[in-house]
This record gives sequence, structure tokens and C-alpha cells, in this order.
Amino acid sequence: MRVSKLKAAQNRERILASAARLFREQGISATGVDAITEDAGLTHGGLYSQFGSKEAIAAEAIQFALTRSKRVWQRALERNPGMRALPAIVDGYLSRAHRDAPGNGCVVAALGTDIARQPRRVRQAFTREIKDDLEFLSRLMPDDGGEDRFEDAIVTFASMAGALILARAVNDEELSDLILKSTAKRVIKRGKSRRAVGRS
Repeated sequence: MRVSKLKAAQNRERILASAARLFREQGISATGVDAITEDAGLTHGGLYSQFGSKEAIAAEAIQFALTRSKRVWQRALERNPGMRALPAIVDGYLSRAHRDAPGNGCVVAALGTDIARQPRRVRQAFTREIKDDLEFLSRLMPDDGGEDRFEDAIVTFASMAGALILARAVNDEELSDLILKSTAKRVIKRGKSRRAVGRS
């Protein structure tokens, strides 16, 4: 029986959502096609007719997850316009809720080292989306009259992702909370101090 275009699109999104979550929870190499199809409630045939290979699924699932993460940032910007946007994004990213839900969180913190070992196609999809994320973040960086807002965005995001990785890795909850809290505090403080320099 032929699947309608609408049903095919729905199936594709189910596969991507399942793959993106499982990859973040277990790693790309440790997640087999069987696990993805079972989680999505579909057959191998349905999966391969949509994507053709696990590599294709990984590339699209990473893009899918990063696009969804950017929507979270966009919603934070809409709810917290102007100078409140960056602190809202930082606080949301460096929260206990985000730390405790790697399957639904940041791809970079969950899969950064895993992606470095993936084929070119997967790394290209990741790189394309990260550049876009950094551009988005750079527009929220304080403008001090210089041209280094993109570099500020890199430092901010690297600090956030690194802190989340450390907070998940340690088995001391008090230390984990402190890593999140102190990094958020410093990142937000740095943004405010650059804004003050820009006004002087």
C-alpha cells in the first residue's frame, strides 16, 4: 500500500525525532537502526526508503535537533527582548532541567566529541548549523563598537557547552550545580561589562 505524502512526511519527522533523541542519549555509534525504527514505531523498509543509510539519518537528525534548539533560543528572545535575551538563554541552557535531559537538549554538549569522529557528511551538517547558531547568538552580544561580536558568541557558547558537559560528567551533584551556576554568572557578567564598555 502506498503511503501518502503527508504520512511520509510524518514518518520522516518521527524517525528524525527518535534518532536525534537516541543519538544524544547513547551516542551515534552506539545507536543502531533497529533502535531508531523501534522507537519511531516504523519498519526498516520505511526508514531506508526515507534516508538510505544511517549516515544520512545522522546528518539530518543533527540538523533537525540543532534547528529545534535554535527555536528555543528564538522563543527566549521573543519573551525577553533586548538586553534580557542573552541572560534568559544562558539561564535556560545552564539549568538543571537541561542538564538532566540530554536526550532533548543541546546536540553540542551531548555529541560534540562523537561528531568529530563521524563521516564528512555528518560533520558538514553539524558545522552548517553551528555557524548559524553562532550568528544568532552574535546578534545578542553587546555591541561595544568593535567587530568581535561573533568571537564573543563563540566564547559564550563554548563556555556554556563546556559547562554543561562537565556538569553532566561529575557524580557530585553539588559540584555539578556549582559548575552551571558559576558559568552562567560569569557569562552574563561578561556580557554586562562589555555593554558598559560600549557605552563609555
